Amino acid sequence: MKPVPTAVALLATVSLAATSSLAAVPPLETTAQVGFMQDMNSGAILFSKDPDRRMPPASLAKMMTVYVAFSLIKSGDLKLDTKFTMSPETWKKWHGQGSTMFIAAGEQVSVADLLSGIITLSGNDACIVLAEGIAGTEPAFVNLMNQQRQRLGMTNSNFGTANGWPDNGVTYVTARDLATLAEATIRDYPDLYKQFYSKPNFAWGKTMGGTNISQDNRDPILGKVPGADGLKTGHTDEAGYGFTGSAEQNGRRIVMVVAGFPSWGARASESISMMNWGFSSWRLKPLFAKGKRVDTAAVQGGSSSTVGLVAPSDLAVTVPLGMGGILGQKAGGDAPPMKVVYDGPIKAPIKAGQHIADLVVSPPGQAPQTLALVAESDVGEAGFFGRIWASIKALFSWI
Repeated sequence: MKPVPTAVALLATVSLAATSSLAAVPPLETTAQVGFMQDMNSGAILFSKDPDRRMPPASLAKMMTVYVAFSLIKSGDLKLDTKFTMSPETWKKWHGQGSTMFIAAGEQVSVADLLSGIITLSGNDACIVLAEGIAGTEPAFVNLMNQQRQRLGMTNSNFGTANGWPDNGVTYVTARDLATLAEATIRDYPDLYKQFYSKPNFAWGKTMGGTNISQDNRDPILGKVPGADGLKTGHTDEAGYGFTGSAEQNGRRIVMVVAGFPSWGARASESISMMNWGFSSWRLKPLFAKGKRVDTAAVQGGSSSTVGLVAPSDLAVTVPLGMGGILGQKAGGDAPPMKVVYDGPIKAPIKAGQHIADLVVSPPGQAPQTLALVAESDVGEAGFFGRIWASIKALFSWI
């Protein structure tokens, strides 16, 4: 969920007590040229190394191909059992080109199997068959990819192919944008993500001797890091070895993007080490329980002049392991500086649960972490006399 604009109203700081016992941000070294790691629970950036550098995504672009398909499945416009046919032209172009699912010319493949071929096997052929089946042509499908990119706020990326094949720089991404895409996939389509992104292997096609061709998932942290369940690797000579991964442990989820590794082995070993570092060197500290009122916001033109701002879920801040004190509102605990921000006064009507404000938490030595706050209750529009009375009060407030 994107932060509410903060240009107009800054409420009083909720808690001004600075943490007295600081813990240094734990160091992390990597040979990756680019890196970005974020805690999905709090939005905290745990690691950042040139995250806005434009780079070729290689097969990491397939994450957007899958995202488009997931969106159509959720909307009911695409069925998992729908079958698409590998055309002779597409087979001729993509047979044996990089990673493949080994789809035969003229073969019909279900959307479910194509998704497994893309996610688990990184099949370039599967991407094109899916793209052409959905949109008629690959360029038409790429338009859908870029529409979703814009909607997600991936402002420093562009897609020119459905499978990330080198295209002279038309396709480019950043680590930060790939993290946005990964988080959106997990958040928007949790059931489909769970169904497809953690398969250890997948079989499709047959050898010349008639044996089934089974390939292992290329995800380097799957089965190696507790809770690992996605997402995608990528490699070309131009891009080097890259990986976007995610894992969840004890309700805490981390998303990581790394790129530019010099070898497959470096990508595998360092991805495991980095994800373990993210879980072992940081921890969540509770701030507010779900439904807890954090503050109130002014309302314009409403049946009430204020509305409560509450936590939509258990809110927590990510801090380095070893930071002392109990953050939040518990007795004896130290809290980092926090402020509630919203664009206000907020115009009625307002619906309960509507995202109308943010809690911005600033742990010492870290970038601010922004957590959503929602309306505690409905606020309807004021009646005729209520609007007149509000106008009179506003007039005298300036005298």
